[in-house]
Amino acid sequence: MPTTASRWRRPPRARWPRSPTCCSACANWRSRRRDGSNGTGDRANLDTEFQQLSLEITRISQQTKFNGTAIVGSGAGAQTFQVGANNGDTMTITTSQVSTVTGDILTSGAASTAVSAIDAQLDLITTSRATYGAAMSRFEFAISNLQITGENQQAARGRIMDADFAHETANLSRAQILQQAGTSMVAQANQLPQQVLNLLRGG
Repeated sequence: MPTTASRWRRPPRARWPRSPTCCSACANWRSRRRDGSNGTGDRANLDTEFQQLSLEITRISQQTKFNGTAIVGSGAGAQTFQVGANNGDTMTITTSQVSTVTGDILTSGAASTAVSAIDAQLDLITTSRATYGAAMSRFEFAISNLQITGENQQAARGRIMDADFAHETANLSRAQILQQAGTSMVAQANQLPQQVLNLLRGG
């Protein structure tokens, strides 16, 4: 079912999936994990932060919605938007589901596995953000085209109304002339009997 943007307004940028802060935090955590001097306590603290970041990524994917659809969560996939007045005037944007990295980082092996998974997810997010940026550009072009179409329709409507007004004005003038001519003819016809009577009296 196509999603109709109200009055063809530009989709607010803040509603699209953007989480640079969380991505930066993951990159920062990844850099700190590579420090080989981390002890057991340090790893436990890092794991606590890792789990919280994982929960935040899950929350973002579930709460980032457009018109009620979790476009980077359970509702990810082909998103169809109505961008015109006619059937088939649509744009389809494919969104990717954002998922978190599960597990823990309490051991060196587990941490290495988590870092590899995070790298893959960051690559996916980077690609997705590029896709969404291109989609925004398409929406801007579509909005510009709709605005031009609306202006052309208003101009055409004005020309039609002006033409109809001129036509009706001409018809009104014609009717007034015919009415005046008819009134004059009736007045002259009413005067003929009186003229005949005057002639008879004079004779």
